[in-house]
Amino acid sequence: MARSSVASGRKGAQPFDPASAPFDVVVAGAGPAGATLSLCLRDAGFRVALIDGAPSPADTAAPDTRASAIAYSVARLWRRLGLSLEGEIGASRLERIVVTDGARPGPGAGAAFSSRLVITADQDLPVEDFGEPLGWIVENRRLMAALEARLEEAEAEAGAKLVRYRPAKAISCVDRGPHAEISLEDGRVLGAKLVIAAEGRLSNLRASAAISTSGWAYGQTAVSATVVLAEPHEGVAWQHFTPTGPVALLPLLGNRASLVWTDSAAGAAALLEIPDAGFLSLLSRRLGDGPQVVALEGPRRAFPLSLLSAERMSAPRLALLGDTAHGVHPLAGQGLNLGLKDVAALIAVVSEAQSVGEDIGAEVTLARYAQWRRFDTASSIWSADLIWRLFGNDQLGLRAARDLALATAGASSALRRILAREAGGGLGDRPAGLQA
Repeated sequence: MARSSVASGRKGAQPFDPASAPFDVVVAGAGPAGATLSLCLRDAGFRVALIDGAPSPADTAAPDTRASAIAYSVARLWRRLGLSLEGEIGASRLERIVVTDGARPGPGAGAAFSSRLVITADQDLPVEDFGEPLGWIVENRRLMAALEARLEEAEAEAGAKLVRYRPAKAISCVDRGPHAEISLEDGRVLGAKLVIAAEGRLSNLRASAAISTSGWAYGQTAVSATVVLAEPHEGVAWQHFTPTGPVALLPLLGNRASLVWTDSAAGAAALLEIPDAGFLSLLSRRLGDGPQVVALEGPRRAFPLSLLSAERMSAPRLALLGDTAHGVHPLAGQGLNLGLKDVAALIAVVSEAQSVGEDIGAEVTLARYAQWRRFDTASSIWSADLIWRLFGNDQLGLRAARDLALATAGASSALRRILAREAGGGLGDRPAGLQA
């Protein structure tokens, strides 16, 4: 922690010559993707500065009720950092996914499912991945606590190669030839060969590089909460589609699950206001013959949903990572997965460049990263959008089409294996960090 406070310095401190800065990489943003990248780069021998906007780990005025579905191949990044998935991170194994399409809203909504698709790890994963779950469900707050502890350990080491600036915020990045110059909100200036923007959807560094974005709001809001189940979940995740939006239950440690209930903005506002008993009664009717929820644990939170795609993932000495580059609808569970796949690809690219004496921040280096991630990113964004458009309505023709799609996938072992590999992040050209 001493290093963190020294790095923070005094507000208004004089900037220094960036060419004399000790950093190979500056990472702006200390969320799950930015923190994981910083630790991985440090382990790979790079000198890293992490710009962290959080005042301290004790800043819990609005606790994060969300959980993330993490593909089994992507979770290997944390294993390589020495983090235990079931220990420090407190992740729950995802053994089975049940996807259902329910009746139209009303007093009996969800009382019977018109179609169902079940994907199971022990039946649908390929032989080479035997023993892996389909994925892991991690509570965001527990994940960040584990990463925070590891960051503190890295900072405290003698001759530490990771220095954290906290609280701090990057406001611009300028290419100065052999280095980039990163200006912080308090007047300090850092220098590095490479800058990573992992600030989230509202990114100052992306704006300073004049990288435009496209996208739209879905007119929907996700209500998240942690719930207690009547019976053990046995590692099963439920995704129940309704015309107003999907309702998902993701298994957590113990007899608990993470609820993500998507509805219109007005519907979500009502879900936040009604008493717990009314909320649970309405949820029970919506889930139909799915899992029985008996209690709420903690508060309910709401998050408006939108799509975002950056026109490009790199600029001179700058690379975009995670939500800064792409924001997807959460129904496919690919948001954090995409960011962590960015992490693995970026580590592979810059490590290879360093090993052969190339400039890690050169445009040709970052172009390899952008090209590697282009197809997976685009396909994930538009697949999630297509699924939302197919399942998020009650038109007769589309209902018949999606029921046929679920029935066909459920009856085909080949299709289920493809879906299982996709859920586990096992398809495509995977960086070394995601391979067994």
